[in-house]
Amino acid sequence: MKQYLLSVYQPDGPTPPAEQLDMIVDRLDALNAEMKDAGAWVFSGGLHAPGSATVVRAEGGDLLTTDGPFTEGKEHLGGFTIVRAPDLDAALGWAGRIAEITTLPVEVRPFQGKA
Repeated sequence: MKQYLLSVYQPDGPTPPAEQLDMIVDRLDALNAEMKDAGAWVFSGGLHAPGSATVVRAEGGDLLTTDGPFTEGKEHLGGFTIVRAPDLDAALGWAGRIAEITTLPVEVRPFQGKA
């Protein structure tokens, strides 16, 4: 089976209120358990805000670090899930479930060379 990266993008700005966020987390936990039971779940995690990032660049034999984020935008990568799926349609099905729970867009990309 191939592995797919399901990237959840969220808008910059404040975090949703605790009661709303708690409900989303509970529903995502339940979906992760369902994916585990189905043998699809590989790994998932949420990320801190983009301002917590550090960017590392190799230039002229030196490693340079700068405060992140790498790119400026109105949305940022907020979290991700890696799933095993027999095909893109199955991966899109899991992504759709995440999008319904979070109300956020989810980008689906296959890993290279994973079969």
